[in-house]
Amino acid sequence: MTSEDRGRGAAPGATAPVRPGRFHRAVDAIDERMGIRALAYPVPEHANNLSWSLGGLTAVSFVILLATGIYIAQFYNPMPEDANQSVRDLVADVWLGGFARGLHFWAAQAMFVIVLLHLLRVYFHASYKKPREGNWVVGTAMFLLTFLAVFTGTILKWDQEGYEALMHNLDVAKLLGGAGVWFTPELTDRVPILLRLYTAHAVIIPGLILLLFVWHALLVKRHRISSHPEIPVPEKETPEPFTVHLKRVAAFGLVLLGALTVLAVLVPPVLGPTSVAGIEVTRPLWMFWWFFPMEQWFGVASIAYVIAGVFGLVFLVPFLDRSPRRRWRERPYATSAALVLLAALAAITVQVWINNPKGH
Repeated sequence: MTSEDRGRGAAPGATAPVRPGRFHRAVDAIDERMGIRALAYPVPEHANNLSWSLGGLTAVSFVILLATGIYIAQFYNPMPEDANQSVRDLVADVWLGGFARGLHFWAAQAMFVIVLLHLLRVYFHASYKKPREGNWVVGTAMFLLTFLAVFTGTILKWDQEGYEALMHNLDVAKLLGGAGVWFTPELTDRVPILLRLYTAHAVIIPGLILLLFVWHALLVKRHRISSHPEIPVPEKETPEPFTVHLKRVAAFGLVLLGALTVLAVLVPPVLGPTSVAGIEVTRPLWMFWWFFPMEQWFGVASIAYVIAGVFGLVFLVPFLDRSPRRRWRERPYATSAALVLLAALAAITVQVWINNPKGH
């Protein structure tokens, strides 16, 4: 008896019907042992649109990053004296090296934007409410790891921008005392901190994201995709299973891959010269602009406080908003707080873009 028959309520002693053709028999044999058809649970109609597929598109971006990252890793040298030149050699001398780096760069931007939009969609639809509080925490942790992945990736090219990003990392780590020693050269003098950050970027952070993604997917299967707050319950479920929903996500993913390919070819990422110590002249990537001026306004310590405060609030969302209401109009405090925070972060970002075009 296959897992499909068990899902249909077949009697324990019943014999599974044998489907004709070698391919179908092979699929049935694999499913009987691997349980692939466990993914074929029904999904609500609204889950098939783009805004409710952003989680899947985040996974597509992550797969692109893994594929391009594996290729780039074959040619990158994480030693400080060779790192910048190895990236230059990758772009100039390696077949598809420049394209792979460009695709990796833009896929990282896409993953950051998509996971942010996914979190906003979940927030404004209140899909984090009981019993899905844990999945919000897991998703927020993946967002934080994505943020760290972009940050460490910026350092690895070891140009002036990367070097200055590392200096800010060291300044913040010192404020953490013993808890921040892992992020400083004081941990060991045998391994350069650039090599350790490369290990974090290429192994530790992707590994944690992958583990959390599996956990996230299992929780989605357990609790099912949340209902739409604007659609009366119970909502009619489509006859199409989650596996068909994944095909739609794959179609959206192909469009995303096409857009990223165009960007990688037409707008390749900039690579500056080897870093010079003792100066600060660059502006970081746009996703760091919201805390970039804090150093100039309130000192280096403010960077740590602002990042910890913002991400701390995001983690606590399902525990601060305990009302059963899910429509954003019926949650004035939660909606207003989110809009005020987003407006403040957007205003700081625009301020940096207009008033600080080159850097410090």
